Amino acid sequence: MSFWYWAVLGAVLGVIEIAVPAMVCIWLAAAALGVTVIAWRYPGLAWEHQSLIFAALAVASVVLGRTAFGHPGASDRGKHLNRRAESYIGRTFTLDGAIIDGRGRLRVDDTVWLVAGPDLPAGTRVRVTGSDNTLLRVEPA
Repeated sequence: MSFWYWAVLGAVLGVIEIAVPAMVCIWLAAAALGVTVIAWRYPGLAWEHQSLIFAALAVASVVLGRTAFGHPGASDRGKHLNRRAESYIGRTFTLDGAIIDGRGRLRVDDTVWLVAGPDLPAGTRVRVTGSDNTLLRVEPA
């Protein structure tokens, strides 16, 4: 099998990657171009061997690409994206308003949160221990 077939396959896969960017075809295109170079250097190589080389290069390039460009912490960064109250659990803040009869106010950055906990005067340092929707559970720090 001529090396031109592998060069065309690599180009087609590259065009598909440009048209539909999913970071999949680019690794297969790299493998096809690798087989192009090998088939050009060794023109008597049987098509079965070329296909096995392509399969090995495709697996190796996908593994290398996932290692080099993968985002292992991507899922951790957005874990509390729509659950902002949960991101405050374990942190310490100062009460904005006194907790009276188990309810009070806590200012965090530019947001005022309703808090539940033991009765405490305003200005007391509290630690957030839990959350129920928009209500933070606190205890004295």
